[in-house]
Amino acid sequence: MKYGFLGLGIMGSRMATRLVRAGFAVTVWNRDASKCGALVALGAKQAPTPKEVAAEADITFAMVSDPQASLELCFGAEGVLAGIGPGRGYVDMSTVDPATSRQVGEAVAAKGARFLEAPVSGTKKPAEDGTLVILAAGDKALYGQALPAFDQMGKASFYLGEVGQGTRMKLVVNLVLGAMMEVLGEALALGGKCGLPGEQVLEVLAQGAMANPMFGVKGPMILAGDTTTSFPLKHMEKDLRLTTRLGQELGQDLPVTEAVHAIFGKALAAGLGEEDIAAVVKGI
Repeated sequence: MKYGFLGLGIMGSRMATRLVRAGFAVTVWNRDASKCGALVALGAKQAPTPKEVAAEADITFAMVSDPQASLELCFGAEGVLAGIGPGRGYVDMSTVDPATSRQVGEAVAAKGARFLEAPVSGTKKPAEDGTLVILAAGDKALYGQALPAFDQMGKASFYLGEVGQGTRMKLVVNLVLGAMMEVLGEALALGGKCGLPGEQVLEVLAQGAMANPMFGVKGPMILAGDTTTSFPLKHMEKDLRLTTRLGQELGQDLPVTEAVHAIFGKALAAGLGEEDIAAVVKGI
């Protein structure tokens, strides 16, 4: 089995590394070709275009930043559609919107190939450790074929049905993540104004029903003013924007999500987009 991997940013580079180190035959591509070097040193091949990766690989994975990047990767002159054909599979692991997934999926199917969307829940460290949660939807046979790779990249994989459902699940998950991140910042800010040491606030939270791994990681970062990027704030703003749009399309009110999105939007406008989502506290 030959695999391709397109997009070697914070997440994609670590996910592809997991595959190469597991002994899989992987061909990689990235818009900035210099980012391929570390993977080539581990044993991956490098291709000059997404077209060549998709033409060679049995399954091509993609991990890019947003819907526009996903569409360009697929429909560009040297993109996936120019190379993929019958018998091939394309798995887009980017977080996009359902309409983008359907558009890509229909175009891939029209080339006689199979499509799976598979956004992930998790950030840099889970990508390094292979503990992502993979939310797949689309061609079920391709899902089964991709499982050995998913097992290297994640601790759990879910098959959720037709294209769009994986994306919807990811947006539901990040709705909760974004709200938790923002409310943790509020809690630490209010506690500080009350004269409560932030470390003690976190310790109390860790002893109750609200204890969770994210507070354990992001809380100390906030207190230390450390916004080293694990999950860029600009991507969370994008995810919350897509979530509020989904709510509008379905007639579901999301008042808290809309408020949280506005706060992330304020932080983005303040130039914090490249920093970690913990930087949202600077916009509170």
